[in-house]
Amino acid sequence: MKRSALILSMMLIFIMALSLGVFAQADKAQYVGSAKCKMCHSSKARGNSYGIWAESKHAKAFETLGTEESKAIAKKLGINEDPQKADKCLKCHVTAYNVSASDKAASFKQEEGVGCEVCHGPGSLYMPMKVMKALAAGKQDAKAVAYNKGDKTKCVKCHNEDSPTYKPFKLEEAWEIIAHEVPKAQK
Repeated sequence: MKRSALILSMMLIFIMALSLGVFAQADKAQYVGSAKCKMCHSSKARGNSYGIWAESKHAKAFETLGTEESKAIAKKLGINEDPQKADKCLKCHVTAYNVSASDKAASFKQEEGVGCEVCHGPGSLYMPMKVMKALAAGKQDAKAVAYNKGDKTKCVKCHNEDSPTYKPFKLEEAWEIIAHEVPKAQK
């Protein structure tokens, strides 16, 4: 009898541990793609973040890899495959490079280039309006929803002398070009 109770208890603990693992996976942030940001971040009243990004070179970073110039650069570097498929190129020309497929929502599109989530983290947990408002009000722990405000350290991971097309990079000037703060009255 004691042995049966012990086995039953062990099975229940095992099942509970498994179910906790399943639920933990449900709360794991996924990359959703910049198009998901558009609905709330396109108006001038909200800082036009999406519009600033869409007009930037970042939004066209993946597309750039398809040009003849990029193919010539790749060939010169000994990359004998399509730059739009080469790891050496993709690491700086797409969001969520080298991230497993399970960490990308169905809405995620690599073709969006260097998108919002490169700086701000995978958006599935923070994109709901309720969460965004709580973040802005300081009532939501950013780490709990995988949100990053964005900082300059991310820029130099790609904009550096290891880049085959490197030009002197003026971080402060570049930061001003992509800056997209939400106006204070709207936060």
